[in-house]
Amino acid sequence: MKMLLSISWRNIWRHPARSGVLIMAIIAGLWAGILVSALTNGWIHQRFVNMIQEEITHAQIHHPEYLTEREPWMYIENPDDIFTFLDRDARVNSWSARTLTDGMIQSPLTSSGVQIRGVQTDRERATTTFHENLTEGDYLDSELRNPVLLGERLADKLNVEVGNRIVLTFQDLDNEITSGSFTISGLFRTASNPYDERNVFVRNEDLQELLGDAVFHEIAVMLQDEDLSDAVTGDINNEFENITAESWYELSPELRYITDMGGGLIVYIMAVIMLALAFGILNTMLMAIFERMRELGMLLAIGMNKMRVFFMIMLESVILTLTGAAGGLLLAWLTLEYLGEKGIDMTAVGGESMAEFGYDAVVYPIAYTNDYITTITLVVITALLAAIYPAFKALRLNPGEVVRE
Repeated sequence: MKMLLSISWRNIWRHPARSGVLIMAIIAGLWAGILVSALTNGWIHQRFVNMIQEEITHAQIHHPEYLTEREPWMYIENPDDIFTFLDRDARVNSWSARTLTDGMIQSPLTSSGVQIRGVQTDRERATTTFHENLTEGDYLDSELRNPVLLGERLADKLNVEVGNRIVLTFQDLDNEITSGSFTISGLFRTASNPYDERNVFVRNEDLQELLGDAVFHEIAVMLQDEDLSDAVTGDINNEFENITAESWYELSPELRYITDMGGGLIVYIMAVIMLALAFGILNTMLMAIFERMRELGMLLAIGMNKMRVFFMIMLESVILTLTGAAGGLLLAWLTLEYLGEKGIDMTAVGGESMAEFGYDAVVYPIAYTNDYITTITLVVITALLAAIYPAFKALRLNPGEVVRE
């Protein structure tokens, strides 16, 4: 075996230019493949984290018909019992109750339809990371009377800034039109432009006063682990009546689709790279066989076992491929170490358009350990499969005819 390894290594470098070109192609292909896979992972991970930690959390509780009808009177009955249940459940990390309603926001210039989200300032800060999106001004725990947070996009549309007053108009619990004047305490910017343009945040108690009662339409729950969402929501639904508890993927089916789709996309990318790699190996090894027909014929003529010739060809293919794979993986790892810290700013190539769909303009690539293991495994399998035909070609050589030629 040691002799075959030595011979195979020397045979590879008998034509350094040809072998070098293939190795460089393998390096470039694997580097690009892992980088694209890491970018896909990064996009999906950032989208998932943004939606879970800033908006929907791991689970939510509503009136059974609230998400479809969104009427103010569809609030959660006996919320204190649910609060006690959540406080006692060790699987629950934190929770926050919200008062929600749809309405209109009006400035001296124009008006716009919005969802008004009344939050418990302390609990919301402990449950979500939304407060980290504040770009100007103060959070809702400021000393202003009736403070409100607006997205930067909405503020630009209304031509208002921090310190200005706006009017929120909506239906109260008796289906009567009511309105209140609020002072803009701060502006926020998330990864999603549509979200910034259609949501405003106020204090829970300020909104409840205008609605006519201290009611909650939504309880957002953050768990110790996202995988617990099914079990926790199931227990809540069994424990309480006239409410519906749903996990994150029931609340946002598109988010689950994105996470599931990401793995399939990476498989397709790697399949294309492996196919190109297979043709490169096949071409190189066939060229090597045709150029070394006399040499291989001599080896067979002096009694070398055909299986040893077969394994020698296979070894050459694997060594050639692994040499390029090692370089490609190393280059990819170094690139991702740098980009993982700095990120890739996609603004110049459509970053603002990505924000329309809720994706960050700056992407931080992520390559998991499994990505590297899978890549190495696929490379070895591809090398072995691509070398089978050239190896069998060598086995069919007739030593006598080759030596005479």
